[in-house]
Amino acid sequence: MTSTLTDTRTLAAAPQPRDAPWGLYVHVPFCRRICPYCDFNVYARQEALVPAYLAAVARELALVAERWGRGPVATIYLGGGTPSLLEPAQVAALLDAIAGTFAVLPGAEVTLEANPETVDRAKLAGYRAAGVDRLSIGVQTLAPHGLKVLGRAHRPETPEQAFRAARAAGFANVNLDLIYGWPGQTREDWSRDLATVLAWEPEHLSLYALTIEPGTPYERGVRRGVLRPLDDDTVAELAETASETLAAHGYEQYELSNWARGRAYRSRHNQIYWRNGWYVGAGAGAHGYLGGVRTVNERLPASYIERVERGELPVVAAEPIDRRTEIVETMILGLRLVTDGISATAFRARHGAELAALYGDVLDELVALGLVEWDGETLRLSRRGLLLANEVALRFLEPRGTLG
Repeated sequence: MTSTLTDTRTLAAAPQPRDAPWGLYVHVPFCRRICPYCDFNVYARQEALVPAYLAAVARELALVAERWGRGPVATIYLGGGTPSLLEPAQVAALLDAIAGTFAVLPGAEVTLEANPETVDRAKLAGYRAAGVDRLSIGVQTLAPHGLKVLGRAHRPETPEQAFRAARAAGFANVNLDLIYGWPGQTREDWSRDLATVLAWEPEHLSLYALTIEPGTPYERGVRRGVLRPLDDDTVAELAETASETLAAHGYEQYELSNWARGRAYRSRHNQIYWRNGWYVGAGAGAHGYLGGVRTVNERLPASYIERVERGELPVVAAEPIDRRTEIVETMILGLRLVTDGISATAFRARHGAELAALYGDVLDELVALGLVEWDGETLRLSRRGLLLANEVALRFLEPRGTLG
């Protein structure tokens, strides 16, 4: 398979061409403890499974390549869970297995998520030597009472220590994850967190409003009245504070929750998702999207290992995505791209239809309301539309015109 877009144009508007390089995500579901707000597929106190699990991932990747081909692969993302529980030698072996199975492009972005309490300079240097070139550190907050509310085990000073260790280990591309809108957070807490991490000068920041997910301890706490989430207006104010503060420090908001110090530091892997591209999803509970089919893997690590050891792809659900659904997903995902948005030319090439023909009346109405910017070629949210992004996206759930 040959990509028609191999330069910085691959970082442009949605949708991604069907022949563009893939992303590859590996889920590491192990954690020392589970945060009360987390609804990811994670498990505590199962680290004994790690060797068998990594062997199963390598085998799954071989099965995926047999089924869907070898790529090419432009990005690799080790997420979790807590991938930084893995030893550098284990990460190196995993990346070697990927390189031996898929056509990994030169200069591929390789990201590893790290919990700050699980890393030091030596370990990070080992990851860097293994081929990881982008680190994502889960800071969440630096406020002591916020760490307690969020159920985080690290101390307020631990994230900066991890960041400095990453720099000393040779990482020149570091993302910091922060959460805002947690119960009890004040505007001063948030401003202090932003000011502190900006002084470190990371290349990228991901800022997420806390959501109360069903089935989590947080959701049960809210139902019992033990936890009181911040009201929507306050959360919106915190989001606006972040946008203004980061812009003043030279960061570009290129996606609803993501800022970078220039295009070179945007998350190339996550842009594949937002541009509705193809990606491999390996590991327990991982989601993949290849050849127009979305897949979901077995969630339980032990069951996942057993299935792969039997020589089976560990897929428990596979959904072919029809043309109409694919178009809707392009619109919903692409609107997240704050600066690049959705391209009418790329839309036509990918979907064989005219964006204006399918959504003309919706576009006219949203432009009149000041919620989107549309010049006949590029569609993006306006500054006002950013505050109502979910409501705007809902307007694109049903194409109005004929698909032909």
